[in-house]
Amino acid sequence: MTDVQTDSNTKAYSVSELAFALKRTLEDAYGFVRLRGELSKVTHHSNGHVYLTLKDERAAIDGVVWKGSVKNLSIRPQQGLEVVVTGKITTYPAGSRYQMVIETMEAAGVGALLAQLERLKARLQAEGLFDPARKRPIPTMPAVVGVITSPTGAVIRDILHRIRDRWPCRVIVWPVVVQGDAAAGQVAGAIARFNALPHDGPVPRPDVLIVARGGGSVEDLWAFNDEGLARAVAEGTIPLISAVGHETDTTLIDFVSDRRAPTPTAAAEMATPVFAELKGYVSDLTARIHRCGGRLVEDRRGRVEHAGRALARVPDVVEMAAQRFNLAASRLGAGLSRNVAAHHTELVRVSARLAPGLLRRPQQVQADRLERLAARLEPAMQRQLERTGERLTGLGKLYASVDPSAPLKRGFARVHRADGSLVRQGGGLESGEAVRLVFADTDRQAVIDGASKPAPPKPARAPRPATPSNQGDLF
Repeated sequence: MTDVQTDSNTKAYSVSELAFALKRTLEDAYGFVRLRGELSKVTHHSNGHVYLTLKDERAAIDGVVWKGSVKNLSIRPQQGLEVVVTGKITTYPAGSRYQMVIETMEAAGVGALLAQLERLKARLQAEGLFDPARKRPIPTMPAVVGVITSPTGAVIRDILHRIRDRWPCRVIVWPVVVQGDAAAGQVAGAIARFNALPHDGPVPRPDVLIVARGGGSVEDLWAFNDEGLARAVAEGTIPLISAVGHETDTTLIDFVSDRRAPTPTAAAEMATPVFAELKGYVSDLTARIHRCGGRLVEDRRGRVEHAGRALARVPDVVEMAAQRFNLAASRLGAGLSRNVAAHHTELVRVSARLAPGLLRRPQQVQADRLERLAARLEPAMQRQLERTGERLTGLGKLYASVDPSAPLKRGFARVHRADGSLVRQGGGLESGEAVRLVFADTDRQAVIDGASKPAPPKPARAPRPATPSNQGDLF
């Protein structure tokens, strides 16, 4: 066994010194690294950081995207996506691990972008955003057209020129960028703000929207494959036409929009009718209405003529009525004469039985009845008058007997207190109390003098002697 020689002069590092020395060495040697690999174990932490692993067929490296760099990424990290990232290599001294701090991330190629797009399309289609039943019809004659595109490109000039040639309407342009990281957010914001306009506001609300961009590569059109933009299109209430790229270019917004146009010029044609064609169409309809009206009148005239041939001629109808009238007129005189003769005969027959005595007999009966009633009425009235007179005499005597002034004529007087009440008993008067004496011819005032004497007691009634009874004793 061989002995190992050790140099006692070699410096002994502490664990921390060695770990941080390795960290500085790696960061100095690999301060900027561009790395290609497949994403695995992607974790979006609640604090905003993204933790992931970059791998290929033989190795794997941990990576982290700090919260401040996540918003600058051109794509969203997803499991299985092949990407190219840039950053620096560093270590984690507490765990003796090295990792890559990622600053930028982009798809590794067209294949990876399309694979990501297909996964997003499948998810949105499962949610029903591509369902044809939810697509809104494009208005036939819009009054206001909203266009969302770049204000400096040839696209907006083509759209305005095409609409001006076809249909007189108002066009409102919302300027946005149509390429780059900010394009999707600006287009989605323009769609949301157009839909938020009130119907009666100062800015007219468009009847249809057009999102337009010229052709380009897949990377150039990638902003229109954004999930947020697709959901903004689906949530809008204004019908939207997508015109992104050329006819062979397809983006995610094409599947969510209500109509897809192969070019921006074709979108302008879809959104507006041709005014001259409408005028011609209206003129053609007017001519067809006139022709149909003429044919209808001719048809009704033919039907009337056909029906008229089946009717009798007017002279024939009038002649037959005239013959019936003449026949009736010739019979009318003889008929009236016979009617007068019949009524005369009947009158002669009845008049023989009529005599003045028939009318006088009822009158005599009523006169006799009236005389009998008059003969009985006079004694009855006389008896009623006598009974009424007797009753009136009795009431007069009764009144004279209860007249309060009658005793005054015989020398009596009424005594009244000062309040006018009648004094019925002298015991109730106090000494010195003023009273009024009413005589038959005048009234006098008086004052009570002296105290009242008590009334003498009434003598007790002697008991009645017992009447002897003649009834015998039962016992």
